[in-house]
Amino acid sequence: MAGVALKSRDYSLLGRNAGEAVKAGLRSAAWYHTDVPRKDIKELMKRSDAPAIRDTVIWLGLMAAFAGLAIWLWPSWWAALPLAAYGVLYGSASDSRWHECGHGTAFRTSWMNDAVYQVACFMIMRNPVRWRWSHARHHTDTLIVGLDPEISVMRPPVLIKVVLAFFGILDVWQAMRMMVVNAAGRVDAEEKTFIPESEWPKLVHVARIWCLIYAATIALAIGLGSWLPVVLVGLPRIYGAWHHVLTGLTQHGALADNVLDHRMNARTVLINPISRFVYWNMNYHVEHHMFPMVPYHALPRLHELIRHDLPEATPSLWASYKEMLPAWLRQLKGEDHYVARELPASAKPYRPDLHGQVLSAAAE
Repeated sequence: MAGVALKSRDYSLLGRNAGEAVKAGLRSAAWYHTDVPRKDIKELMKRSDAPAIRDTVIWLGLMAAFAGLAIWLWPSWWAALPLAAYGVLYGSASDSRWHECGHGTAFRTSWMNDAVYQVACFMIMRNPVRWRWSHARHHTDTLIVGLDPEISVMRPPVLIKVVLAFFGILDVWQAMRMMVVNAAGRVDAEEKTFIPESEWPKLVHVARIWCLIYAATIALAIGLGSWLPVVLVGLPRIYGAWHHVLTGLTQHGALADNVLDHRMNARTVLINPISRFVYWNMNYHVEHHMFPMVPYHALPRLHELIRHDLPEATPSLWASYKEMLPAWLRQLKGEDHYVARELPASAKPYRPDLHGQVLSAAAE
């Protein structure tokens, strides 16, 4: 089926599409959920400290080991090998840790969630106040144009930005810019649309603490006459970003926007055990969006329970990009094209008449 002409989209939270989405009833709307017996979902939602403590000890232990080896080998080029591993644990694993702990599901104990959330947010350079509220909005209005502040690839895509994201360049620049803006006591206009005013002082307070930490790190580097301090604190967000971008783009990349069914706008991907550890099972992304209070360690069990109602899981990261890249290229040619998820015969059908939105583009 031929794609229709690409419609102009305003992704700003203060723009035209935000108002249109509200008028269309897409803001804070009711989403489709697979029917799951109450006793089963209650069992899956049970929180436990043990899995997250185990994984956090492994995560931080490996970081310490690779950092120690890099320090020992510095300034030899051999230090690049442990730094490559350290960078992924710092600049990518922190992405899934802030995410899960932000949901409050990783640990059963609240202070453990909060502690890991704060540390991981610092590593990934995402202000913990901003991103707690930003991510709540993302779940409420997933891929609703003008309402979701976390749409990573817009339509049409700017592919140079996608490529640069693998190196963390634009992301880090934006994060540092916002850190300075917030540290100066200012709150961005878009931030004000999803962060309650009562939280603004906390946003500013965290930004100022972070500025002091980075200033101290740079001062230490100057004092030692060595790049090593910034190579271990700050720069891993750049050279270790590639894995969280590689996996993160598959979450919603090239899928339908402005629909109220996570089966249509999120993707579950089967990946290797090492990547699953780094990613903390967020590859089960349809399941996570349907039931965000299910802890990361229970997502594989949830997948088995509801897979009859979901599109078939994409078999690999490579297969995900084979879906996304052609769709993005067609969008660049002016087509309002997306990857349409195909539901199995056992699934309840997608119902645009009930969900308040008709799919706006065609896919082959």
